[in-house]
Amino acid sequence: MRTTTARRMGTALAVAAALTSMAACSGSGGTGGSDGSGKAEAGSAAGKASPVAALKQVQQKTGGIRSAKVDGTIEMGDTVSMKQSGAIDWADGLTGEMSITYTGGAMGEALKKSGGDGSMKARYFKDEYYANMGAAMAANTGGKNWIQYSYKDLAELGGASGEVMQDQARNSTPEQGVKALLASGDVKKVGQENVRGVSATHYSGTVDVAELTAKNSELDEKQLAEFKEQLALAGVTTQTVDIWVDGNDLLVKKAERGEMKTGAFNSTFFYSDYGTQVSVEKPAASDTVDFTELLKQGGTPGGTS
Repeated sequence: MRTTTARRMGTALAVAAALTSMAACSGSGGTGGSDGSGKAEAGSAAGKASPVAALKQVQQKTGGIRSAKVDGTIEMGDTVSMKQSGAIDWADGLTGEMSITYTGGAMGEALKKSGGDGSMKARYFKDEYYANMGAAMAANTGGKNWIQYSYKDLAELGGASGEVMQDQARNSTPEQGVKALLASGDVKKVGQENVRGVSATHYSGTVDVAELTAKNSELDEKQLAEFKEQLALAGVTTQTVDIWVDGNDLLVKKAERGEMKTGAFNSTFFYSDYGTQVSVEKPAASDTVDFTELLKQGGTPGGTS
């Protein structure tokens, strides 16, 4: 029936658009020592250095980490209001599993209209991810619980936005939040604060895409050009970044707020258990439907229900 086919497409498109927000949490990460204990030693060398020198040290330290647990919230204007938690590994592309709940916004409403309750599971791999919205979604996908999304297909379908997601998902590293501060040119040390029981040094800076120049940035020209391109493709005009670093020179928290072409955004994420083991399996092929197949069904007159 056409109604069911439309629901299939609505479900697939809503999930695809919603999960682009994953990149917001994969840009930086980690808390605790390299042993994954989560214990921080007070008075790190970075905490006593100048803000720029300290952040360069933090960038180097976090750059060597390959996995972490993460939880946080994202708000994008009237479109998205969500929370998510899980564990990710970025040693070779992005892999991991996240639990995502939409608490409001137009995207949450779209997911509910597609038959879900606003919650889903997502599994990420180097070249694709899978989404499961439960039994309600399966009723619209021929009884299959997982929708498969190829980053390549999303890039072709979504143009610039798809390219951004593909790039960020494949190249996310834990020091991206630090790079953003170094790019700002006006990074400041705010002071010592408590983050979930851990003493952390708070740094803050504001990035103005139009004013980013090699002269006021601590990134080299190539890094700066790549960073500017990412922000421009995402429609970001200004971005304020705050990070909190523990005594081991690792991030415990990151907050971002700013303006995009589609409205204001805010995100706050907490990171823990550096080096945690991340194990995730691809869903069985018999329980998976490809995103592009759902689109083809929707575009075919008289598509089966």
